[in-house]
Amino acid sequence: MKINTARVPSFRAIVKESRPRQMVKNGLVLVPLFFTVNIWYSADDYAGMAAIVGRAFAALGIFVLLSAAVYFINDSVDVEKDRIHPRKRFRPIAAGRISIPWAYGIALAMVVGALAGAAALSIPMALTAIAYLATNVAYSWWLKNIVLLDVMAVASGFVLRAVAGSIAIDHSIINYGGIPNELDLTISPWLYVVTALGALFIALAKRRNELFIAGDNSGAQRSILNEYTVPLLDNLINVVATATLISYTLYTFSTGVTEANVPSDHSMMLTIPFVAYGVMRYLYLIHVKGVGEAPEEILIRDKPLLLNIFLWLITGSSVLMWTRLVN
Repeated sequence: MKINTARVPSFRAIVKESRPRQMVKNGLVLVPLFFTVNIWYSADDYAGMAAIVGRAFAALGIFVLLSAAVYFINDSVDVEKDRIHPRKRFRPIAAGRISIPWAYGIALAMVVGALAGAAALSIPMALTAIAYLATNVAYSWWLKNIVLLDVMAVASGFVLRAVAGSIAIDHSIINYGGIPNELDLTISPWLYVVTALGALFIALAKRRNELFIAGDNSGAQRSILNEYTVPLLDNLINVVATATLISYTLYTFSTGVTEANVPSDHSMMLTIPFVAYGVMRYLYLIHVKGVGEAPEEILIRDKPLLLNIFLWLITGSSVLMWTRLVN
């Protein structure tokens, strides 16, 4: 395919290549904000609370830019393989609407903007953003070709999003009764464990669906698929799904851990049914509906799962707020 490298790509092509539907995954940056509402809520300082929320959404914007840049880099590396994929061949880089030089230039501009924003928030945020970028670049060039490490690298990106969400609002100043307090929002290690396992669960399901759909052509579309089989992935998915549910259950009543930030009356256990349903619903969609290659589309299109996530967020944050108000 002959591509005019001097042609300026259209705004529509740039937006499409950024994969706006997949940006829903960056919502994980806001989870620490929701699950520490009982710590930073103060009826005496609405301006302080607004500043904390603003910092959280600034972190979200940073990771939107970083993840978009990663898509430009990854699709540039995989351009030849994407051109023989039934769906990926329509992506702007694979279709020739964005040349490789332009793709790298756009990615660089996004990275510079994201890292500048991260540094403006804090040095730890900048380091987290760099770690996320480095992991994903390593994935694009190397890790995606190593069995098991490929899905673990994907999962690490989700953990770093959660870390960034915590760092963004940590050490913020909030007034309680006119007295300024510096927030110490050290997040429970359980949150990171659950995030890592949940992300690994989704990544394995994605590999399974890719392998199932591609069939004999799987290696040509993604070489790492030659290292997997559907039975192996099913076993791994079952192990990780079980571990995810158990870890979250333990988190909800881990009152012996100071950083857990859960009520001592174990009321956070009210959220367990939502996580259990979410895991089982995803398994149903994988095995019965044959989806999983595009997790972001599942979250957008599957209304029961979307409603379940919403109810989980509302229930969890409400439990924490109720504990804050009564105490």
